[in-house]
Amino acid sequence: MMSHHSLHHSNAASVGLATLGIILASVGFGLVPYFARSLTAEGMAPQSIAFFRYTIAAVTLLPLLWFSRAEWRALCWGLVAGAAMGLGWIGYVRAVEIAPVSTVGVLYMTYPVFTLLIAWLVFGDRPGRRSVLAAMMIVLAAMLASSPAAVSAAQLPALMLSLAAPLGFGFGINVLVHKLVVLPPLARIGAVSLGSVAGLLPLVVATPLEAVLPASASGWWLVAGIAFGSALIPQLIYTVCAPMIGTARTAVAGSIELPTMFLIGWFAFAEPVGAAQWLACAIVIVAIALTPGRATVRSMAATVSDRPK
Repeated sequence: MMSHHSLHHSNAASVGLATLGIILASVGFGLVPYFARSLTAEGMAPQSIAFFRYTIAAVTLLPLLWFSRAEWRALCWGLVAGAAMGLGWIGYVRAVEIAPVSTVGVLYMTYPVFTLLIAWLVFGDRPGRRSVLAAMMIVLAAMLASSPAAVSAAQLPALMLSLAAPLGFGFGINVLVHKLVVLPPLARIGAVSLGSVAGLLPLVVATPLEAVLPASASGWWLVAGIAFGSALIPQLIYTVCAPMIGTARTAVAGSIELPTMFLIGWFAFAEPVGAAQWLACAIVIVAIALTPGRATVRSMAATVSDRPK
């Protein structure tokens, strides 16, 4: 029989590995700006980049949706949430193309604010004091990162459009919390990914062919990178690791996504990161740590509540 000490050591090791898994997955999510800007430089349209990011996950996990067909209402909610997230992500790609990655990253991390607002206004889920305080901190961080000293007037329209991404993600989190808990985690990812592909498909069809496909072999490698390295594989890691450590620890470990974006802008695109951006980054990370776990889910695959299902 395993001793109490051995069992404790084994559990601690499992928690440590799961936390490392969340960190690695979040680094993968944080690499999105590198792939997105590199692919736009190849001539691909933002909607095409978003389409390819979700397509691999949708195709890979499509068979799992058949086994969950009895929960067709939940699947429909997943499709709607995916469409909202996919369409919103176009604004994010467009903003990364012309604005500093650090600024776009901080604005994307405003998704907890949209999550709270949608939960309150649409689902009647009144936020607690800590959640409201964290939301106010994130708004302050966004104001710091997008101040006139950090961005030019020409970049502001794209930055405002980029808020469609956290808005769509905030809606997606609420659908996950309130509508998709009856589905297995992988089916949730599959439904949302399929919804994103379906929502983006009309735009891709209307896009000139030269802006749909990469123009070089390196471009196809970038497509593979954004599909596997920043979507499917990180989501699968989240699916396995998040339930092992709980939502609060998941959110704190996942906050490394934002400094990853900063470092991508700094090293890959030679974008200077000033004191205001780093301060905004620190505020966001503190806000994520402060917010109760249910409101800080990063992945559509993560456990959204510790209550029994």
